[in-house]
Amino acid sequence: MDSIAWMAWTAPTAIFFVALACTLGVMTLLAARYPEAERVGVLRIPTTRGDRLFISLITAAVIHLAWIGLVGTDTIATLPIGEEGFEVSSLWLATAISLASAVAIFRTV
Repeated sequence: MDSIAWMAWTAPTAIFFVALACTLGVMTLLAARYPEAERVGVLRIPTTRGDRLFISLITAAVIHLAWIGLVGTDTIATLPIGEEGFEVSSLWLATAISLASAVAIFRTV
């Protein structure tokens, strides 16, 4: 375990990696069940589901980095969970924007 001590293994980090693994699993099942067909969207290039997923992930990374740089990670709310409460970071808003952009990318690109 000392070899990965450099990584900040927090709950959000674990959620990210679990969500990414689940997304890749679902994409694999979709590719096996429904063969992919390229389609041309607003970018005017043929893309598959995997291409659109990659574009969505890169877009989410850019959105989160821009959010951290421009807005920061201040607490926007504290939920009454536990003795001290659970602080909700403003990054959850960036996550919501990223999910909305992913939906738009899958529908239009």
